[in-house]
Amino acid sequence: MLVVLKMVDYISSLGAGSGLNTSSLVQGLVGAERAPAESRLNTQQEKFEAQISSYGVLKSALSTFTELLSSLANNDTFNARSIAFPTTDLITPNSLAAGTAPGTYQITVEDVAESHSLAMPTVADKNAAIGMSGTLTVQFGTWTYSGQDPQSFTLNDEKAAHNITVESTDTLVTLAEKFNDTDSGLQASVISIDGQFQLLLTAPSGADNSLRITSDDASLSNYEFYEGNFAGPTQTQIAADAIITVNGLTITRQSNEINDVIEGFDFTLNKESPGEKLTFTVEADKAVAEQSVRDFVEGYNELFATLNTLTGVSKDPDTNATVRGGLYGDGSAKALFGQLRSLISQTVPGVVSGFNALTNIGIRTELDGTISIEEGDFKRAFESNFELMESLFATTINTGNAYVDGSTGSFSSRATPGSYDLEITTDPTKGAVTGTALIGASWDASDPLADYSFVINVNGTESSTIELTGNYTSVEEIRSELQTLINGDSLLQSVGAEVDVSYDPISNNFTFTSREFGASSNVSFSVASSDMANLGVTTALVGTAGVDVVGTLAGEAGFGSGNVLLPSLDSGLYGLNFSVRPGANAAGTSSIEFSRGFAGGMSLLIERFLATDGLVAQREERINTQLEDIAADREELDRKMEQYEARISAQFLAMEQIISNLNSTSSSLDGILERLPFTASNK
Repeated sequence: MLVVLKMVDYISSLGAGSGLNTSSLVQGLVGAERAPAESRLNTQQEKFEAQISSYGVLKSALSTFTELLSSLANNDTFNARSIAFPTTDLITPNSLAAGTAPGTYQITVEDVAESHSLAMPTVADKNAAIGMSGTLTVQFGTWTYSGQDPQSFTLNDEKAAHNITVESTDTLVTLAEKFNDTDSGLQASVISIDGQFQLLLTAPSGADNSLRITSDDASLSNYEFYEGNFAGPTQTQIAADAIITVNGLTITRQSNEINDVIEGFDFTLNKESPGEKLTFTVEADKAVAEQSVRDFVEGYNELFATLNTLTGVSKDPDTNATVRGGLYGDGSAKALFGQLRSLISQTVPGVVSGFNALTNIGIRTELDGTISIEEGDFKRAFESNFELMESLFATTINTGNAYVDGSTGSFSSRATPGSYDLEITTDPTKGAVTGTALIGASWDASDPLADYSFVINVNGTESSTIELTGNYTSVEEIRSELQTLINGDSLLQSVGAEVDVSYDPISNNFTFTSREFGASSNVSFSVASSDMANLGVTTALVGTAGVDVVGTLAGEAGFGSGNVLLPSLDSGLYGLNFSVRPGANAAGTSSIEFSRGFAGGMSLLIERFLATDGLVAQREERINTQLEDIAADREELDRKMEQYEARISAQFLAMEQIISNLNSTSSSLDGILERLPFTASNK
C-alpha cells in the first residue's frame, strides 16, 4: 500500500525516534541551500530598483531644467518690454507684448467708441408669440445724420449681411436668441420697462457697424430700420468711433479696445478728455533675458551635480566609503550626460552671426564640468550685442525673401539647422471671375418687375439664391451690397468661403475674387436672372482658377498647397512651413537660414530622451522586464526549495523509522537471558 504524507506529517514525525531536533536540521539545510541564490536575486533586485528610482530622479531633474530652457528658447524673452505708465482713469493698460516698438508716446483721448442701439416696439408678454413671419436682413455700415435723424447709409462691405428667419410662433425671447446666433457681434436682449418688454439690439461699437434692417414681409415693418423708414424701432444710441491722437497723429478705431495703434500695446479707452495728454515710455527690458541666462547657468550646474551623482562615484561624508550612483555603469544615462556636456562647448548649428557659442557671451566651462559666467564679457555682450542673443538661444527662420514667412510645423524636430536655397517659381493666386460691362448708371432692384437674383459657386460650394432688393444709384452701393450678401450667405459661411468684389472703372465691370489661394480656389455663377446681365453677371462667364505656389527648397521641389509651400520628406527643411505671398517670384533665389538656437537644440535632445519611445523609456522597460524575471526566478526558487525540503525530510523520516525499529528490538531483548531455560541468576 502506498502511503502519501504531507509536509506537516514529515515535520511532526521528525525527532520521534532519535530524540534529535531533526526538524531544525531540515530547516537549516534548506536555508543553507536557498541562501546563495536568494542573495543573488536580492542583490539584482536592489540594483534594478535603485536604477528605477534613479531614473525617476533623473526625469524630475530634466523636467525642471527643461522649464528653464523653455524661457531661453522663447523668442519673446529677447524682445521683452517694460512700460512706465501714469496713473489715470482715462486709459487702462491691458498688456504689453514682446517686440513692442520702444519709444516715448503721448496719447489724447478725443472721443470713445459707441455702439448703435435699436429698441423694438413694446409688447405686454415677452413669452407670447409675435404672430409675424418672414426674413429680416441685418446689414452693417455707416449712417449720415441730420441732427439725430439718420439720412443715408453706406454699407460696410467687410461685414457680411445676416438673414434672420422669423416664424409666427417666435417670442421676443426666441427672436433674441436668433439674433445672437448670427455670430456677427450683434447683441440682442429683452428688457423690461414699466411692465412692458422690448427687444434691444446693440451692434458692435464703431460708426461702420451701424445697423440697417429690412424685411421681405409687411408684417415685420415695425422691425425695419432703413432709409426713409425709421418709425418702428427707437434709436437709443448713435454709433461713434473712438478718436485718439498719438504723438500728434489722429487715429480712429471702431472699438475702445485698442491693440493695433502701438503694435504690441493693448489698452482700453474709458472716457474722453480732449486736450489732456498722457505720456509714457516703452523700453527694451534686457533684464528678462539676462535673468533667464543666469537661471540657465544655475539650473545646468544643479542638473550636472545630479547626473554626476547618479552616474559616478562619490565619498560618503560620514564613513568616507566610496558610493556608486544608482545609474553607475548605465550606458543610456551616461550617453545623455555626455551629449549635454558636449552641447555646452559646441557652436550652435545654423547660427551665422558672430554669436554662435556660449563662450561668446562669457559662459565658461570649469575644470570640474560646471559652467560659470565671466561677468565682464557677459556685461559687454548684453550692452553691445544684445540683438544677437535671440539667434544664439532661440529658434530663428530667415527666408531672405520679404514675401515668404517661415514657421515651425508639427514635425519641426526633424528639420536640420543650416543654410538652404529658396526659389519661388510660381506665385500663388486666387480664383476669380470677371463680368461683362455694366448696363446703365442705376439699378432699381426694388421694382416688383425686376429680378436681380443669382447663385454663386465659391471654391466648389454653391450658395443659396441671393437677391438684390434695393434701389442703387451708384456702382459703389451695388458693389458693397454684392459683397456683403455673398459673404453673408449661410451655405458659404458654413465652409468659410468668401469673396472680394472689386470694380474696374476703365472696363466698367465687376470682378468676384475668392479669398482663398490655390488650385481649389474658383468662382462661377450657376444661376443668374436676366436682370443680372445689367450688372455684367451671366452663367456664361468663365472664371480663372487659382494656382498653388510652386518652388524649390534646398534644391528640391516643394509641395505647394494654396499659398503654403512644404519641403519634401527627405529635405533637411522637412518640418518647417513656408507661407508665400504674391511677389515672391520676383525676388529670385534667396537663402533660408534655420537654427533652433542653443536652448532649442538642448530642449530637443532632452525631449528625445524623455519621449515615450526614447532611451529613458526603453531603459526603464528593460529594467522592469528584468525585475519581472527576478520575480519569476523567486517563484522557481521557492518551488525547488519545497522539493528539496520534501526530499531531505523524507530521508530524515526514514532514518527516524530505522532508529525507532532498532529501539523496539533493543527493548524486546531486555531480560531475554533470564527467561531462557536451564539458566539461573546469581543472587
